[in-house]
Amino acid sequence: MDGDVADIVEPAIAALAPAGEAGGLAAAVRIDGRTLFFSRGLADDRTEQPITSDSLFNVASVRKLFEATLVAEAVLRSELSLDDPVSKYVRELHGAYIRRVTIGELATHTSGLLLPTDHPPWPDETYSLAQFLDMLNAWTPQHGEQPGKQRIYTHAGYVLLQLALERRYDTPIGVLIESRILKPLGMNSTLVPERGPDNRAVMDAQFMRRTVQGYSADGTPIGPPGNQQSYFDFPGTGQMFSSARDLAIMVGANLGDQKNVEPQIGKALLFTQHEFFRVDAQYGQAMAWEVNDLSGPTIIDKPGGLNNASAYVGLVPERKLGLVILSNRGDIHPYDAARATILPALAKLPEQPTKP
Repeated sequence: MDGDVADIVEPAIAALAPAGEAGGLAAAVRIDGRTLFFSRGLADDRTEQPITSDSLFNVASVRKLFEATLVAEAVLRSELSLDDPVSKYVRELHGAYIRRVTIGELATHTSGLLLPTDHPPWPDETYSLAQFLDMLNAWTPQHGEQPGKQRIYTHAGYVLLQLALERRYDTPIGVLIESRILKPLGMNSTLVPERGPDNRAVMDAQFMRRTVQGYSADGTPIGPPGNQQSYFDFPGTGQMFSSARDLAIMVGANLGDQKNVEPQIGKALLFTQHEFFRVDAQYGQAMAWEVNDLSGPTIIDKPGGLNNASAYVGLVPERKLGLVILSNRGDIHPYDAARATILPALAKLPEQPTKP
């Protein structure tokens, strides 16, 4: 069985990270209650340090899965409602449009918001919390958008969701993620560090030694290891770092086959996968997750990427199958290979009995 999985995964990741090019990737496959790891290429071309399943990558927008889980858990605990207006928690919001936006609409990208920081041309400046709130208060629909009536992917919407969670619990978002998700799941190599003055993650030396160097499409290094990028200049807006091994734990928990998962967290993870908005015949939107009804099995996934990093987490719930791909290249698009090739092929493998 392991050989069958390798026959599918290894050619696919070789195509994503050809030999001789800068950087590489780490992948994890969760199948039949087991996790298999694959790695390829270098964490840092200068030191020739190889990528392993424990290398730390900037996971970009995959972080949104964790904030969505916090929201889902809070709803299950009756600590907030998806129908709560975000202004209930972020009281500085008073604009005519933003006052109508709810927590659930932010979590499912159906708020209608699309700030200038969400699309090219990318701004050169950064925004303080006060400036961010001013942008939200001034925002008006550009094409007749209405809260809850369309799916528009917005990074700024999740920054606002993060802020609402911090206000609800009077706790920094990194502490919330660590205490409510990472520690209970036993994820010891995932962190949400603050940014230092050089836009480098502030983390312990033991983590920094495992952090990859990021590269552009032409192999040029972008930033130092631990590079963080954000258009927002206030606490909690940096990126998350994690490893293929650690994210495989979350994948197993989302599939319901990870041992010793607290029931409340298990329910919250399943809640995030529920489709809330149907985009078209092929695509739907859950809480951070995207629902793909393509020619094969239904794939629930979340891609993420920057100019020096690419990330992907995908699930095939009906097959108890999951996939993680992390790369230190900004031009790799693992979701294409995952959706079209890797996950459909893995889903066809005969199921094996799970070890007791």
